[in-house]
Order: sequence, then C-alpha cells, then structure tokens
Amino acid sequence: MPLAAPLGLFHHACRRALPLAMATALAAGLAAPCPAIAQGKTAAPLPHIERTKSGAMLVVDGAPFLMLGAQANNSSNYPAPLKQVWPTIDAMSANTLEIPVAWEQIEPREGQFDFSWVDHLLGEARQHNKRLVLLWFATWKNTAPAYAPEWVKLNPVRFPHMLTSKGEVHYAMSPLGTETLKADTRAFATLMRHLRQADPQNTVIMVQVENEVGSYGNVRDFSPQAQKLFDGPAPTTLLKHYGKPAGQSWAKAFGSDADEYFQAWYVASYINTVALAGKAEKALPMYANAALASAFGRQAATTYSSGGPVHHVIDIYKLAAPALDLVAPDIYNHDEKAVAAYLGFYGRPDNPLMVPEIGNSTEYARFFWDALGKGTIGFSPFGMDQTGYFNYPLGARALDGSLNGFARIYRLFAPMQSVWAKAGAQGLVRAAGEPIDPAAKHTRELTLGRYKATLGFGQHQFGFDPPAGNTQPTGGAALAQLGPDEFLITGFDTRVTLALADPAPGESLLLLRAEEGHYEPDGEGGQRWVFDRVWNGDQIDYGFNFSGLPQVLRVRYARIKGNAVIPVGADH
Repeated sequence: MPLAAPLGLFHHACRRALPLAMATALAAGLAAPCPAIAQGKTAAPLPHIERTKSGAMLVVDGAPFLMLGAQANNSSNYPAPLKQVWPTIDAMSANTLEIPVAWEQIEPREGQFDFSWVDHLLGEARQHNKRLVLLWFATWKNTAPAYAPEWVKLNPVRFPHMLTSKGEVHYAMSPLGTETLKADTRAFATLMRHLRQADPQNTVIMVQVENEVGSYGNVRDFSPQAQKLFDGPAPTTLLKHYGKPAGQSWAKAFGSDADEYFQAWYVASYINTVALAGKAEKALPMYANAALASAFGRQAATTYSSGGPVHHVIDIYKLAAPALDLVAPDIYNHDEKAVAAYLGFYGRPDNPLMVPEIGNSTEYARFFWDALGKGTIGFSPFGMDQTGYFNYPLGARALDGSLNGFARIYRLFAPMQSVWAKAGAQGLVRAAGEPIDPAAKHTRELTLGRYKATLGFGQHQFGFDPPAGNTQPTGGAALAQLGPDEFLITGFDTRVTLALADPAPGESLLLLRAEEGHYEPDGEGGQRWVFDRVWNGDQIDYGFNFSGLPQVLRVRYARIKGNAVIPVGADH
C-alpha cells in the first residue's frame, strides 16, 4: 500500500500523568504549568514521537524528522571548544548535534542558576541551522557523579553514595538519596523552564535524562535503607508483570536477578521523577541511554552498569519510568551480530529505536543502514569534533579517515530525511549494511511486501561476477516501498537486485521504469521528487549498481502472468 498519513499522536507520559508531574514539581518547590498552556498559542508545535501500528517517528515542526545526528565529546560543552565542533557537524551534513549540559554548569552554587552556556549553544545552533539534543549530565554520568556541582560532591551526608555489601562507600550516588533527587529534579525542571522561555522555536528537539546510569562493581545499594526495602515486598506492579504473587520479597520473587532488578527499579524511578518534573515545564521527548551488557548470555552484574537500562531490564524501565519516551543503546561493539541483537532488543513496539551513540570509526558507518532498516528515529556517532580527543579503541584514532564514511550517508539522506522517516514509521523501509561474516557470502536479503531484494557487495557494475566484498565494509542500501510495485532505492558500494519473494506459477516480473532523481523542499515543509534521468540498458542489465556517488532511484515494476498484466495491488 502507498505511504499512509501518520496515525494518531503518541501522548507523552507527562500528559498521561500530569497530576503526578505537577505534584512532583510542587514538592520540589517548582511551578508546574500545563505544558500546552505554557507553550502559548504562537509557539512552534512541540517535537514529539508519533507511533503508528508499524513503527514510530520523530516529528519536528509538524513534519517527520529522521535525526542524522552527531555527538560531541564530553568536554566540548563550553563556548571555546564549541568552535571546534561546528566544522565537523557541518562537514558531515548532520541535522542534529547531541551535546551535554552539566548540572555543575547551570547551578554552580545551590539555588543560583546560570544559563549562559545554554543560551550560547542555542544561538550557535540556529546560526548553523542545526537541531539539538541536550544531554543532562547530573547525578549519573557513566554511572559517576563527575558532573554534579561541588556543593553536591562535598556533602556526602546530604547526598549519599551507595554502600557495597561490605559496607564500604561506593563511587556512585545512591538512587535512594532523597535530597539528591530533590536537588537534581529542581535543577532539571529549571533548565526545562528556561528552554520553554528561551527556545520557543524548539531548536532543542529531545533531552537525554542522566547518562549511562547504574553502577560498576556493585550490583546495588546495600545501605541500611536499601536493605530494608530489599527485604520487604517488591512493587506490586513489577510482581504482576512478571507473574509473581503479590507481597513477595525481591529475593523470593526474582532469585539471582533480584539485586539487579532492585537497582534498576530504583534508578529508573529516580529518572522518572526527574523527567516528569522537566516535562511539566516543557514536554519534549526524553530518553535514557544504556551502557550495554553483553548481547549474548548473561554476565555477572558487577561487570556492567547494573541498574542501567540494559536490554534484559527494559521491561522494568517501562514500568518504573513511563515519563521516558524510550531507552536507547550506546553501541561500541564492532561485531555485526551483536549490533543486530542490540537493534532488535531496543527496537520494540513499546520502545522506538534510536541510536544516540555509536563508535565513530569507519566500520561503524555501515550500521546506519541496519538501524534504518529497523525503523530508527535517529542515529549518532560519538566524538564528532576536532577538540583532539578520540576514544580509540572504541572509536577512531582520528576523524580524518572515518568522517567521510558518515558524511556521505548523511549528505545522501539530508534532502530526503522526512520521506524516510515517514516510510519507516509505516514499516515500509528495509535496509542493511555490508556484512563481514564469511557465512553471509557478501550478500544480504531483504523482504518487503511481495518483493525480495538481494544486496551484493564487491561486484563490478557490469557482468555477473559473484559478490566478493568491498576492500573495506563500506556498502549498504535501503528500500522504501512507495506503492505495491514501486520503490525508492539508494545505497553505496552495493548491487541491488529485486525479484518476487514468492511468485505464483507462471508469474514473472517486468521493470517498467527506473528514474534517478533527487528531493527538494516543496515549500510546505515537505520534500518533493525531482526527476533527473532514466536508468536503462547497461545501467539495469545487472541490477541497480550503486557506487560511491549519491544516487537515488524511484523504481516501478509490473507483474506478468502468461500474457496478462496483474493489476497493481492485486494478489497472486
């Protein structure tokens, strides 16, 4: 079927639970106006995540938006280093910059707020025509309180850390710290109130609440307060979800998983309180990112960020933190099987897929195609600036060689990002990057409707040579179904061949037309197709061969049975 209009709006958690949001904000001493009223009649429509029966999309300025993102290094969140961020963001044609706003920046002294960095960032982003995702580094950043203000760090009695099972003080803050939660919540809500006032045009389209939460080396808080809660009954909602009798203790209900589930519940609940108060001020989409556990099997919980939104506790985050629109994976794994697993874990009907961080070395660029094929609303390599820091071996040694791998993809999709965002939300996109697993034999197969697309990597444009793989795994391709027998196809370093996935006896396929073209703004906030030429003869005899050029095809077929043409949209 053709691309349908977007279905009904996804209602933000704060709209579903606004009385709770207001109560939370009021408890922290904050004003809590209704977001719809707070925006005013003249404000731009709020960015939001819209869900359909087949997927989800980010909507910005009332239009579908595919986030072609890039995240700056952690310490680039000041005016001076920001000058070394924009050249990279501009060079790669990213439409969105992800960058931190630290608690210590905006509230260096308790109750005294300074938004000069935020205002500077907003102005610079508008000059560069970029959107922003703000990363709230507060109680937890990579599980530690490094970005908390000194008045928090120097008062561990008021702002307690976790205790280990041996009674030793752990580096991570306790999710049960009442004063910590109150202070973090107040600061975040004040930030969101400032955005409501300073950013009516919604330069900021999304906010990350905390960063890679949880704790390493200590599965949960073992303080007396935590132990009392752990020994008591687990939350009824959680027990019901997992089919456990009401009133059971954590240990009785969850056995060897109890410690981690306990930590995940209370960390997620903490984040939920922060997010709800922020959404009461300005209801932007919000998410939490995950430092990942192994994709295969179960590690000891002390070896990864226990309590963070790793894949096997996503259900707990859904229950404990409904204010979050999604949880998302930070991917620093070169193994394509692991990447595929993570995309599957986080791309759920109740959790729109977004990749807010991925390694920035060349081999990671091809995973954009896989994320697109899974319906991602956004993709963002980490460390994309020229401030001199590189997180090798997780990412590149330097950007000189890897920047183009991402840049050419973003340049290709930038003029047509809304088209792919809308198609992805309708479940009408399939895409894949080049595999290096020998078992794949340098091919990928994708099924879309009645059609099967075979992607071959490392083939000449002319002839029937078998796929041999590119010198580097730079290939990838994507298809969007525009109608029953019509497709939008693009890619790099890939041969795409279409066939019927399950032809009826005597049924064959006839290529009617393969237009190369491009998209331009239609003047109404959308994008329209512009014809350039028709591919024919050599250009189609051996499939659709995409080289390193930014080429987009609009392809239309007819299905033939005997001497008759099967009507468009008809079954076998």
